[in-house]
Amino acid sequence: MSKRAVIITAAGFQDEELIYPYYRLLEAGFTVDIATKDGQVAYGKYGVPARANIATDKLDTNNYDLVLLPGGFEAPDRVRLLPEVLDFVRKMDEKKKCVAAICHGPWILISAGVTKGRKMTAYWSIEADVRNSGADYQHKAPVVVDGNLITSPHYNNNGDFMRAVVNYFL
Repeated sequence: MSKRAVIITAAGFQDEELIYPYYRLLEAGFTVDIATKDGQVAYGKYGVPARANIATDKLDTNNYDLVLLPGGFEAPDRVRLLPEVLDFVRKMDEKKKCVAAICHGPWILISAGVTKGRKMTAYWSIEADVRNSGADYQHKAPVVVDGNLITSPHYNNNGDFMRAVVNYFL
């Protein structure tokens, strides 16, 4: 499988929600980039480094089949402030390319305006945000697939989440 993925993150990401998807995508044959605001290393909640190889202002939807948005409440809150990321996510969704988010990652989807009328899940503490965005929140679902949109609530669901992401391309 010669697909290309980008994981977009910032300081304070949930380590398990970046590391497991990164290696699972490599295992499935993806080329995986990590994007941060300035293309700099970002550190997770527990100190794991995400060594970026691209800055968010250099992202081009023509170069990717998948965008993956890890959680941890801090990183998604930083990422959703970046207009270039919101534009990138919106365009990926418009092109029906795979858009995947876990935990608080759906905050970025909400800010990008791609959740209205969609079935999705997220970490329980942002259920009101998801519902207020016009999405149909799926309570207690380990993973929700709505067309090209794949969401999951917690890193305990990494197996289900990444199985759905990889299976999307089979």
